[in-house]
Amino acid sequence: MPPRRTLSDLDRGRAIGWVQDGVAARQVAQRLAVAPSVIIRLKQRFQATGKVQERQRSGRPRVTTQREDRFIQRQAMQQRLATANNIRQRLQATTNTVVSGQTIRNRLHNFAFGLRARRPVRGTTLTANNRAARRAWCTQHVRWQRQQWAQVLFTDESRFCLEPADGRIRVWRRRGERFAEGAVLERQRFGGGSVMVWGGISTRLRTPLYHVVGNLTGVRYQNEILQPLVVPALQAIGPRAILQDDNAPPHRSAAVNTFIQQARVNRML
Repeated sequence: MPPRRTLSDLDRGRAIGWVQDGVAARQVAQRLAVAPSVIIRLKQRFQATGKVQERQRSGRPRVTTQREDRFIQRQAMQQRLATANNIRQRLQATTNTVVSGQTIRNRLHNFAFGLRARRPVRGTTLTANNRAARRAWCTQHVRWQRQQWAQVLFTDESRFCLEPADGRIRVWRRRGERFAEGAVLERQRFGGGSVMVWGGISTRLRTPLYHVVGNLTGVRYQNEILQPLVVPALQAIGPRAILQDDNAPPHRSAAVNTFIQQARVNRML
């Protein structure tokens, strides 16, 4: 993301204070997330005029006030999924100020740390019980030292699509060239299938990757992964080794739990 090119009056005062304290212009620019040239010009203007405010400029006047700018920022922070047009409509309904969607985006871009529209990270829906369990787990392990974490074998399965569909791919074409050669992106039906692999890692070793063919059941997890791969890895780590796996149904089946007890495997809960 490119650095901002403007500063608020408060940030200008802070910048001049830092410069007068001997902080380099580049370091001040990093603190305020702006280009170094912004701080250099601000320093030169302050030395010439004794003021940090920008000079009166010709051209179209600013359509929003600082109070309305803060309203725009507050709406974006409170409603992260709101579009620029949503915020524009709320601003008009609240202050009777009419602006364009691009003006809303410009105001958000110019705020500290720059607010820009990005694709959201997709996460699993967590219930109240899920959140409580995760908080309790973190509280239990927050003071673990590096030596304790070194005893843990972290394991998991991952599924990889052979040909993932990326909706962000674009192609340059002229009018009437929708089906022209070179403008068509060929894909297999249903994503081309996928591959599932299992693996384990610790600070001391890593297990071989195991290709899981078909559905992984509790019996298969015990016979194909726990016995030949997990147990030898835990023995190599040491007598205090701990197995970390998730709550997937194959991992918590009755057959697996029985095997874990009989093999005296320490499992992280």
